[in-house]
Amino acid sequence: MTRTSSSLTRRLFLAAAISLTALTAAAPATLAGSVVEVRETITDVKYRSTKIQGVNIAYREAGNRSRPTIVLLHGFPTSSHMFRELLPKLAARYHVIAPDYPGYGASDQPALAKFDYSFANFATVIDTLLQTKKIERYALYVMDYGAPVGFRLFAKHPERVTGFVVQNGNAYDEGLKAFWDPLKVFWKAPTTENGDKLRPFFELEATKWQWTHGVPKDKVHLISPDNWTHDQALLDRPGNKDIQLEMFKSYGTNVGEYPKWQALFREHQPPALVVWGKNDHIFPVDGAHPYERDLKQVEKPILNTGHFALETHLEFISGNILKFLDRTAGS
Repeated sequence: MTRTSSSLTRRLFLAAAISLTALTAAAPATLAGSVVEVRETITDVKYRSTKIQGVNIAYREAGNRSRPTIVLLHGFPTSSHMFRELLPKLAARYHVIAPDYPGYGASDQPALAKFDYSFANFATVIDTLLQTKKIERYALYVMDYGAPVGFRLFAKHPERVTGFVVQNGNAYDEGLKAFWDPLKVFWKAPTTENGDKLRPFFELEATKWQWTHGVPKDKVHLISPDNWTHDQALLDRPGNKDIQLEMFKSYGTNVGEYPKWQALFREHQPPALVVWGKNDHIFPVDGAHPYERDLKQVEKPILNTGHFALETHLEFISGNILKFLDRTAGS
């Protein structure tokens, strides 16, 4: 071997040794004998609870508390579980909180005889939760049952609401079509007989139907069975279906509030992003259009999907919410 080639070989070995040393230093510690600490990120979802009216109210929370807040209010028959994928996306730029109503999700389920299961009281519970956490300004994402809860909250404190994201949530008579006919009978005559006609809606077939109906056939595979499995397990808890029937009865009290909410919309003009699954049989798209009668700042994307639009249009909805909040929520 010549002196030149020998020198080149030594230089190559030296370079390889240096690279190996650097690589070893940068590599993570081996599992043997090491302790890896949990490091939270801003988008990690925290699962918390607080006691209100003697009831443990569970909520999911993510994001930086110094940023503006958006409150996510879930529908029937689910819980904050419906927002499990949306929370971290919004938490990258905003503070997000998603509570479970009493009798839903991870919140306590007090006996029907010992707790006021009504939309008016649910709004009081959420109001108390926000005040307990010293959240005084917030946007509201309202969906299904979340709409009357959120609009009642708006009626209590219109000055606190920076805007609405309305996703298949109703505030107009136009949004109550054929699906609601048997409920209207129950509202007028809340007899055992009329109530029993509604009980099949608390069973698995109906729960699955809510998640899949209206979703295009070539997109149904996007809907995780975990959704209806999770919801049905909660519905099947002893006493829960009686609670759900009470909430069906209470929903009739919301209809009488519609004119009041609409007047508040006209007076305070909160900006709104109205996102609607147009194939929803429960809250048909007819309920999306009237918001434009009362609100001047309305964006209204209509989506080719069903009731739970987040399941098929997560990226579209989350992206539009972030743009909406950037324009309306303030610093």
